[in-house]
Amino acid sequence: MSYCEHCEGQRFDRARVLRAVRQVRQQLRPADRRKCDAALALAIEAIRALDIPHLEFIDGGEEIIH
Repeated sequence: MSYCEHCEGQRFDRARVLRAVRQVRQQLRPADRRKCDAALALAIEAIRALDIPHLEFIDGGEEIIH
């Protein structure tokens, strides 16, 4: 499956955010990790679920929603 430039950028940005949150999760001390793990897991799931559709206009005035 190929993605338009916008969608590919969105996927790249989301992946960068997921990596950053996972890195924070790993850097926490074990005691802090237990306290924060549920919140970080929710944040990871919320970021993973992000899907911001946009319209692409093609010749003839048609719209495609990504």
